[in-house]
Amino acid sequence: MSQPDGVSLQKKLKPRHISLMAMGGVIGTGIFKGSAETIGLAGPGVIISYVFAGLLLLVVMGAMAEMATVYPGKNMKDFVREAFGERVSFIMGWMYCFLWLSVCVIEIIAAGSFLQYWFPGVPLWLLSLASAAFIILINLMSVGSFGEFEFWLAGIKIAMIIVFIVLGTCLIFGIIPSSNTPYLHNYSAAGGFLPNGWTSIFSALLVVMFSYGGSELIGLTLTETENSEKVLPKVVRNFILRIILFFTLPILVICGLIPWNQLGPESSPFVQVLTATGLSGAADLMNFILVTAVLSAANSGIYGASRMLHSMAAAGEASPALARTNRRGIPVNTLLLCAVILILGSMLGMFAQDQLFRVLMAVPGFCVLLVWICISLAQIKLRKSYPVEPSFKVWGYPYVTSAVVACLAVIAAMFLLFDAQNRLSIGVCIAVLIVLIIWSMIRFSRTGGRSK
Repeated sequence: MSQPDGVSLQKKLKPRHISLMAMGGVIGTGIFKGSAETIGLAGPGVIISYVFAGLLLLVVMGAMAEMATVYPGKNMKDFVREAFGERVSFIMGWMYCFLWLSVCVIEIIAAGSFLQYWFPGVPLWLLSLASAAFIILINLMSVGSFGEFEFWLAGIKIAMIIVFIVLGTCLIFGIIPSSNTPYLHNYSAAGGFLPNGWTSIFSALLVVMFSYGGSELIGLTLTETENSEKVLPKVVRNFILRIILFFTLPILVICGLIPWNQLGPESSPFVQVLTATGLSGAADLMNFILVTAVLSAANSGIYGASRMLHSMAAAGEASPALARTNRRGIPVNTLLLCAVILILGSMLGMFAQDQLFRVLMAVPGFCVLLVWICISLAQIKLRKSYPVEPSFKVWGYPYVTSAVVACLAVIAAMFLLFDAQNRLSIGVCIAVLIVLIIWSMIRFSRTGGRSK
């Protein structure tokens, strides 16, 4: 029987589930397909973009871990509510749902495009639809089973990234013989390390931000995790280093094996690299891993969207029907809503396939900036009024967090003003934001948008 309350989620996620789920949400289309976009924009020097964005992520995640030690049992939307009241929490919550649902649409379309490697005659939309159905079925499992499934799904792609890094490094330096051992030549060939100049580092940042988006998913697992205030700081410490390594090292391998200007947008750079090396069967194996990887990212994304919707419904910020759970603690109505959106999203595969990823990736990239700014500002606001002393603190308060907020705001403004390709996508995000602001003003006009 369904439960009408909003507190019936089960606390069955373990630290290893949380860590791998967050990594599963991050390591997806952004690195496996979006890396072709970022490398095309900045060449080998795009590695600077990934490191810089990783440092921003470190502070944002640290801010969330700090607040979790002070407010146990609350998620990241609750932190924003504590800091700025119902209105801002309402806006951020719906923006986060919009973020994750757009990410999930991107991931299932990416899964469909990777499946076309084996089934070139099958339409993209049909393969994407099949991927969406698979993801929804996984999310109907109990949270413990879901966490275990995602643990292994994410673990497979992480293991294969490690194999790719080791294999690629051996090919670069001739440890494994090949027809053409590049050594370090490709890092300086075809225009140099930064062939398009220093400004290209910033041009690639929005796609990089999309790639790192999903790390904050840890902030939504808190309501389904035992002793979350103790678990989260430990998870964050290990998580950040792994994320930076799993993005920067593969990029270095790709740029080392193939000149940056020879990577095409038609398939994943990972598959292109292994195809170019001539290793028998390696490209097919990597394509299988890519399908697994993006399905894992979509899996984490549906979790994020459904749990945020459930949290908002429980707080009276969405329809009460979305707070209902079944006997296994699964918010079935939110999953049904997500399923409808994924089905509609898979239909996008019928249109403009060549430009589809470039347009779609800018949407969650911009939304990630807004969500990270909210989390950082909440930490700055709440630090002075914590009811207890946090056991984990962000370094250099308030200067470090404030500097991160400034950087994120500048990046957002820069892409709106100077990158014409992204204006349509970012315009959609701003339109959604304006609608949510007006909606919140109407909804909370009596309370002034403050917490009760």
